[in-house]
Amino acid sequence: MRKRILITGSNGLLGQKLVYNLLQRGNFDVIATSKGDNRLLEKKGYTYIALDITNPEEVKEVFTQQRPDVVINTAAMTNVDACETKRDECLALNVTAVKNIVEVLQEMKYAGHDAQLIHLSTDFIFDGQNGPYKEDDEPNPLSYYAWSKLESEMIVKASALRWAIVRTIIVYGVVDNMSRSNVVLWAKEALSKKQEIKVVDDQFRSPTLAEDLAEGCILAAEKGATGIYHISGKDTMSILELVQRVADFWKLDKSLIIPVHSDTLTQAAKRPPRTGFIIDKAVKELGYRPHSFEEGLAILDTQLG
Repeated sequence: MRKRILITGSNGLLGQKLVYNLLQRGNFDVIATSKGDNRLLEKKGYTYIALDITNPEEVKEVFTQQRPDVVINTAAMTNVDACETKRDECLALNVTAVKNIVEVLQEMKYAGHDAQLIHLSTDFIFDGQNGPYKEDDEPNPLSYYAWSKLESEMIVKASALRWAIVRTIIVYGVVDNMSRSNVVLWAKEALSKKQEIKVVDDQFRSPTLAEDLAEGCILAAEKGATGIYHISGKDTMSILELVQRVADFWKLDKSLIIPVHSDTLTQAAKRPPRTGFIIDKAVKELGYRPHSFEEGLAILDTQLG
């Protein structure tokens, strides 16, 4: 039996990688959903439906009509500073929308259709005092964005569904008709234009190739996995080192990179200083095998052409 897999936020970086990966695999029927028009260049081989997940009636209509076996919820407001200042918007997309999805899937379950929910979350639920983190470490969100993502996790955990929560860190990659950049592309572009850039030297992360994250989510879907999984790149580094490695890879001028402490930046939201993930559980239970950072950059390089 081919599983029907529905993706929310299919226009985003992870959403697009999921659609393309699933089309290549060919063993799922894919329903891509996002707000507005479909931004993927490839329009064939899957169903696209415009869906606003903050609208419970729309969620109910699409889900009951499509009857997915798996829902991967990638849609979220992820701009950390914007979440701090536009809290209503953040709450609607990161919390209320998750309630909408859970409620509809629960209704469907009680009516006999038992779908798996894979929900995306973030390293920012941790305060960054004791990274890298395992799945069962204690969360302590520092920003409204982080609080909203932890709140969404709690909604999923309290549900009667078969659920998996996939937490990840700084996702980078290239997609069709990009609406937002990411740290790797930003650094490459600025340094290619010989622009000086200020980069924090006191925040540590495990950057994640979008293809790797998509693969991790699909492995969770194929195995019907439940529980929490940390899925990220395998290398933890400072943001400064990340940008320096980008410069090294594309042979750009590292003297343009100005190290700064995060407390010198005027950012609306507080960031955790040191996250990073211990990914042993995903490796062991899902067969997750992430690329190294340099391997990820090489994949990006071929896609950029």
